[in-house]
This record gives sequence, C-alpha cells and structure tokens, in this order.
Amino acid sequence: MPRRTCIACRGTKGKRELIRLVSSPAGIEIDPKGKRAGRGVYLCPCSTCWEQGLKTNRIEFGLRAKMSAETRQSLVDYGRSLAEKED
Repeated sequence: MPRRTCIACRGTKGKRELIRLVSSPAGIEIDPKGKRAGRGVYLCPCSTCWEQGLKTNRIEFGLRAKMSAETRQSLVDYGRSLAEKED
C-alpha cells in the first residue's frame, strides 16, 4: 500500500489511513476517495493535526493555493468533528 506523510505531524501512514485535501478549480476540498485530480495534501484523521495544519497554513503552502474564509471555517468545523487523538 502506498505511504503518505501527514503535513501537520509529519508521520507516515498508509494512503487510506489519511484524509486527502485537494486543490481544484472549485477551491480546496476534502477528497474522501483520494482520486480527484489536482494537487493534494494529507492529514491524519484527528483534530490535533487539523488544528495544526490550519493554524500554521501548511495546507495552503502544500496545495500552493489560498484558502477562502468560508473554506477555512468548513475545514475547522470538520476537524472539530474528528477524534481528539489517534489510537
């Protein structure tokens, strides 16, 4: 299985264990199946990594795209719905 690196904690895991964000013409979106075309970055499915990725702008840097306030808020809300720490 291909391995990918979380842009927040820098841990490596299997591609299916991480959540992919993709930059497309429609903006920055969550790619649940991991197959959308466009530049992508990966985050662990825990709120800690999401907070760190959004706070330090690593997502924007990795995607080479600016995030709108609306998109940022939707990603913050999604991150809050995730578990606090991984098992």
